[in-house]
Amino acid sequence: MYKAKQMIVMRRDLKMRKGKIAAQAGHACVEAVLLALVRDGRLDDIRVSGDDWIELAPTPIAMEDAVFDAATGAIDVPKTAVSPLEAWFRDGVAKICVYVDSEEELLGLHHRAQEAGFVSALVRDAGYTEFHGEPTYTCLALEPLYPEQVDPLTGELPLF
Repeated sequence: MYKAKQMIVMRRDLKMRKGKIAAQAGHACVEAVLLALVRDGRLDDIRVSGDDWIELAPTPIAMEDAVFDAATGAIDVPKTAVSPLEAWFRDGVAKICVYVDSEEELLGLHHRAQEAGFVSALVRDAGYTEFHGEPTYTCLALEPLYPEQVDPLTGELPLF
């Protein structure tokens, strides 16, 4: 079972073709993860494993939190919680696509996510292939988050 999830919010009112939806959602997901890595100063922690899998180096354990047992000589190092971003790389996360029916709803969700301190990658299509040359907000993706963090923002939105 996934520990974290990444929410993708599409605008249903635009009636985009399936290929356009896939392209916009993919763009938003990648941008959200990259923005979260940059925000956390973790971009240099990306590695490619021997089997060509992209990994994120684990967060270093703070040794000042370690407890030394003088009687046994053992050092107890507390396990750090895995961040949702680390879980995205290590275990994968659920990617859930929901929808809104207007630009206003999409922009409102984007602003609420930013106010909560979350990365929200808002995609604005240039309009070259659709939307009659008019730049148009199509979707957003949030950074990987724990359900208790993201559900207050997106938990009531219907599945796409």
